[in-house]
Amino acid sequence: MKRPSGMARPLRITRALGAVRPRGRPVPPAAPVPGEVLAEAEGLTVRLGAREVLADVGVRVRAGEVLALVGPNGAGKSTLLSVLAADLPPTAGCVRIHGRPASDWSVPELALRRAVLPQSASLSFPFTVGEVVRMGRAPWTSVRPEDDGAAVAGAMAATEVTGLAARPFSALSGGERARVALARVLAQCAPLLLLDEPTAALDLRHQELVLRLCRERALAGDAVVVVLHDLGLAAAHAHRVAVLRAGRVAADGPPREVFTRGLLSRVYEQPVEVFPHPRTGTVVVLPDRAAGPSA
Repeated sequence: MKRPSGMARPLRITRALGAVRPRGRPVPPAAPVPGEVLAEAEGLTVRLGAREVLADVGVRVRAGEVLALVGPNGAGKSTLLSVLAADLPPTAGCVRIHGRPASDWSVPELALRRAVLPQSASLSFPFTVGEVVRMGRAPWTSVRPEDDGAAVAGAMAATEVTGLAARPFSALSGGERARVALARVLAQCAPLLLLDEPTAALDLRHQELVLRLCRERALAGDAVVVVLHDLGLAAAHAHRVAVLRAGRVAADGPPREVFTRGLLSRVYEQPVEVFPHPRTGTVVVLPDRAAGPSA
């Protein structure tokens, strides 16, 4: 299948990345101050059809931290991430990005301020890995294109996909695709990263790699929001966790304070054991298999 003549990339992809530019040049954001709130939701409610997916949710995302969204299936984690990214309008409540209502930003302005990794990535045309990662630079085309090469190379090296640069994206394994998709997000160089289950398709080594990258971006001053199912990864790498249950925030705070046996057993409807790792002191969460399932 050949790429249509004159089409560098599908329009639907470039729109998502902010390559469709309005009149005037978008201005990149200033470097965030440590602790600055880069995204927040207040009184957030989302209804999809007859179902209330989120109800009166409030959350703040600060520069310099990794915030993990955890909770059982259907708790509203991915929906909350989509609303924080301004990809899904709320039914009620307010979402602000970099201090302004999300709806006040144009698509190109948003693309310079937040980068989004969805749960799965698919492409309709046979792009190479290098071309996919370079798509992350689309928001910078009219701003600082001279930085593209270094940003792309750095993102590919960080996610260990440099050796895949010439391969078709469609020929990759699920784990390789996940890392290439993350490289595209990193190449976008936005100060707010919103990642939906970035470790789902990865082996143990690359799960740790991805979460270390999240910590490094936070250490550099960015804000990272990551949806995780693995409570061990969240406890080890997140500065703060928000536990969602049935569309509400059941708890929000540092993992050592939030991850308690009582709370997690109630939220997941499964008895768990919570104890400190004997060497690192990091919270460890395991199913309490001796207790059996919760009534």
